[in-house]
Amino acid sequence: MAAVADTPEIMRTRGWRDYALLDSGDGKKLERYGRFTVVRPEPQCFWAPRDPRLWEKADAVFDPDGDEDEGRWRFAKPAPESFKLGWEDVRFNGRFTAFRHLAFFPEQAANWAWLKARIEGLERPRVLNLFGYTGVASLVCAAAGAEVTHVDASKKAIGWARENAALSGLEDKPIRWICEDARKYVGREAKRGSLYDGIILDPPKYGRGPGGEVWRLFEDLPEMAKLCASLLSDQASFLLLNAYAARVSGPALAHLLADELKDRGGRIDWGELSLVEDGGREIGLSFFARWSGR
Repeated sequence: MAAVADTPEIMRTRGWRDYALLDSGDGKKLERYGRFTVVRPEPQCFWAPRDPRLWEKADAVFDPDGDEDEGRWRFAKPAPESFKLGWEDVRFNGRFTAFRHLAFFPEQAANWAWLKARIEGLERPRVLNLFGYTGVASLVCAAAGAEVTHVDASKKAIGWARENAALSGLEDKPIRWICEDARKYVGREAKRGSLYDGIILDPPKYGRGPGGEVWRLFEDLPEMAKLCASLLSDQASFLLLNAYAARVSGPALAHLLADELKDRGGRIDWGELSLVEDGGREIGLSFFARWSGR
């Protein structure tokens, strides 16, 4: 049986060349994406900003409209539709989307580093990335030597992911781009007896597939976790589960994996992803659990 870690782990993302959390407070965060400084809502930033003068120079501010994930951008001057960013050897486009994020989630850099280290010790592992969005994790895995199947329900997101692969010079790597409902795809893969050496499962709280299929995290995650466990090869290296929902927790995700992987050995670590501000404060943004095999 996989051993569940007794204590949580904080996976911290600090700034890199193309990203930094500059300041935070009053329910917002001030970030740098390449050459742009951006203000986005973050309700858990209860404290006061360290340097209010920095905020006055922001290039873009997201104004929420009801739900904090929806709203509109205000720009100090016209901004391009996309702009080039990178993390280590992977390149991708930043975009001012209608859902307050910029077409990737910077706190995931801690997971990217873990995936890269995990894959580099393996011989061309097969990796499945579910709810893969714009593909940064898929590209990190491919650059590290994996054969990747990337699944997302959005045709637009798949198009952006392909653009990111081209920017990274990885378009000739063994990556399959699948535009489909993730749950349907995994169900078919299980029936076919397909096996993977690593699986990334990063589902939204709520979503819709290309055929109108509805995804609800709390209702549908247990079945998805069971199906993913059935797709792990005998020599599988990892299953990484990430979730942003406020009512979920690291221990809950860990014990979900433990229940589905009870016939395997290995270890399940769990905890939180956080962004570390230039001044040292940090913001917890998502919860994770990850099973490590051989």
